[in-house]
Amino acid sequence: MERRLSTILFADVVGYTRLMGEDEAGTLAALNAFRKEVFEPRITGVGGTIIKRMGDGWIARFDNVSSAVSCAIEIQKSLLGHASLKLRVAVHIGDVTFQEDDIYGDGINVAARIEATAKPGQVVISDMVYHSLDSHTAQIFTGGESLQLKNVSRSVAVWRWPAELSIENQISDHIQTPVPAAPLSEKPSIAVLPFDNMSAHPDQDYFSDGISEDIISAISRLPGLTVIARNSSFTYKGRAVMIPEVCRDLGVRYVLEGSVRKAGQRVRITAQLIDGRSGGHVWGERYDRDLEDIFAVQDDV
Repeated sequence: MERRLSTILFADVVGYTRLMGEDEAGTLAALNAFRKEVFEPRITGVGGTIIKRMGDGWIARFDNVSSAVSCAIEIQKSLLGHASLKLRVAVHIGDVTFQEDDIYGDGINVAARIEATAKPGQVVISDMVYHSLDSHTAQIFTGGESLQLKNVSRSVAVWRWPAELSIENQISDHIQTPVPAAPLSEKPSIAVLPFDNMSAHPDQDYFSDGISEDIISAISRLPGLTVIARNSSFTYKGRAVMIPEVCRDLGVRYVLEGSVRKAGQRVRITAQLIDGRSGGHVWGERYDRDLEDIFAVQDDV
């Protein structure tokens, strides 16, 4: 468990439940494309880290306040004129606690609360963020109104960009055009799901996760093969999933899944490759080895 002061970016999709009800396949395809092509590359491209993914949003952490704010604005600009996808984005500086793959604390609570006050297409920032910006960046934000947020003991001043939404955005909020589902990739593409820990001790999760991560790293070096990043495939950790749905969500043709059982100095790894179109098994294998041979097993897979 680690506690520290961090710059937090909180974003969610406006009207996610409604969009899913109207066109689930199209919404998932649009979100997946936006996530892979715009949102996450923009975050990581300026030094940010995706901390948590929800079905309708993200939490990211930055070491630099200006980078977080500039990134938030660029993400919103990328969606100008989009027929259906709209985001609310907030940036806040606060104390957060990191524990394994989760994050919580007062900083997260405040970020979530001020994000809820944003209009679709807006970026909102707290007063602490505002006063950390250079004058050139700060001047594009307006507001500064003090809000009493739910379950937050103190009032928080909030600043907004842009001050008012364009007529185009206001109209498009009420007009939804279904987004066609993206087809499965025609070129070889694969997602490696986190291998299940079949050992008696839950603390061996790190071992099975390491196996999956090393396999991802190894096959990502193969030319002509698209490999989904670890951060995306690991969102399915611990969940019962339907492989065709995973392939559709991630836009891949194949999924590699498996399990790891460690006992003493012996390890058993099972792996199977599944076709996302048919749901059929393309390949499967079981490896029983000594721990000292673990890297050889990864190479074999």
